[in-house]
Amino acid sequence: MKASTVFHLIGAAQAHTIMQSFNGNPQGAGIYMPSDDSFISDVNSNSIACNGPPVTSFRSSSQVFTVQAGSEVTGAWLHTLTSTGPDSTADNKVIDSSHKGPVSVWMKKVSDATQNPSAGPGGGWFKIAEEGLNNGKWGVDTVIASGGIQKAKIPTCIENGDYLLRFEILALHSAYSQGGAQFYMECAQIRVTGGTGTGKPATVSLPGAYSQSDPGIVVNIYNNNGQPYPSSYSIPGPRPFTCSGSSGSGPSDPSGGGSGATAALYGQCGGSGWTGPTTCASGTCKASNQWYSQCLP
Repeated sequence: MKASTVFHLIGAAQAHTIMQSFNGNPQGAGIYMPSDDSFISDVNSNSIACNGPPVTSFRSSSQVFTVQAGSEVTGAWLHTLTSTGPDSTADNKVIDSSHKGPVSVWMKKVSDATQNPSAGPGGGWFKIAEEGLNNGKWGVDTVIASGGIQKAKIPTCIENGDYLLRFEILALHSAYSQGGAQFYMECAQIRVTGGTGTGKPATVSLPGAYSQSDPGIVVNIYNNNGQPYPSSYSIPGPRPFTCSGSSGSGPSDPSGGGSGATAALYGQCGGSGWTGPTTCASGTCKASNQWYSQCLP
């Protein structure tokens, strides 16, 4: 079977998804959430922040949930709002297992979290968790195995106040050409308490953090037999912020940064807002996009 045929068959499945519950609360509570399970493909659209057109049928919420800094938060994904198991277009209740790709969680400090999604587009975003491809297992695989639950921890060192908490799935089954990657995201409305305020995350803009031509967004993940074949994958966007200054689930900088320090192989070595080491202990510093450069062999 030709690769183009395999890609066509994989891309034809309409196994979309919705992040529909936050921290075990009722469906739609504290979320700007659609009943339409479609995706965003234009990374330059304002909808890439907290969802929006061409996705339809949204409902807003006036609820803001208090979250303790350092605590674990969860977003729950379903294929449709009534999914209980496999159906004609998905082999499970979350998202079809062919829709492999990375998952991530982001935050943005805002004056009023109920101003969702209008407060989403623009600067101020930082990532707090991500999972890409590890030993043949994708972040999407983890979410499916967890019954749709995506997890992250709120950094202990951030400021108290209102935030938008953005859960994202990036499905790459049709990402072999520009515009084929499928972004799914919803923003939950939270109020952080107990933070020390000592951490100042470097932030990026949504839209802006992604380019339509990023190698983590335009990528063939299936071979001619329909099997996901990449031996490695670089997640697009910045690496997660942590209070120690190292990356979260991505490659870390064991030196802790600072002048004279060097980044380890596969560690971050540059990008907009990056204040850590810019030279590599091993390999060469190569840019994936304007926000992220990595030490690669």
